[in-house]
Amino acid sequence: GCTVKYSGYLGNWNKLFCSNGNSKYPRLMKLGKDITLWGLEIGLLSMTKGEAALFILTPEYAYGQRGCPPSIPPNTTVLFKVEVLDFIDSEECDAFFELTYDQRDRLPLEKVLKVAATEREFGNYFFYKQRFKIAKDRYKRALSILGLSSSSKAEQSQINASKLLLFLNLSLTYLKLERADRALKYGELALEMDQENAKALFRCGQACLYMREYSKSRDFLARAQCIQPFNRDINNELKKLA
Repeated sequence: GCTVKYSGYLGNWNKLFCSNGNSKYPRLMKLGKDITLWGLEIGLLSMTKGEAALFILTPEYAYGQRGCPPSIPPNTTVLFKVEVLDFIDSEECDAFFELTYDQRDRLPLEKVLKVAATEREFGNYFFYKQRFKIAKDRYKRALSILGLSSSSKAEQSQINASKLLLFLNLSLTYLKLERADRALKYGELALEMDQENAKALFRCGQACLYMREYSKSRDFLARAQCIQPFNRDINNELKKLA
């Protein structure tokens, strides 16, 4: 999936026929699904995040012999200005979720962890766009594929490290959604894995403060402050509590 700023022109860069330049948060689009112009797809696959490019697409790479009436005449060469704002490779995720549960169980752990990491990346993308409900769903989807246990200690610690990040992400996302009870639940799940995790203690403290459970909030925040005495966020939250 990618987010791009684009403008399409006819003639000598002077007749604009399509653009999303006015959109503050362009939506995440999939190559081959949302972006179907062959030349544009080839061009985007050659680009990296943050890159801008100009493409001149001849009819066979654009709208063909028929064009796209009324805006694009037959046999027209079109011009595109494109900037790649973000790019997340979702191919492996898409393939993974098409498998049956038995097939998923037979996959190597490395592959499963990679899919979970990509889903988390999607979650982060939507979180920073302030689309918290979608972010929460992506984090939960990642968590759902990590519900496996391994006989190997090394593998289990890899699974747990991946889960811990998701618990922390979910705790913060639920705070943004003003669901402090859920934020506390995921903060406590993170603490079960790592009882000295300052971020988890801080999230639990924030959740309890929101729910007006002041003494519980103080306990969590004081523990977080012991681990990170110079953390401005923790200290500000303690001031707020006081």
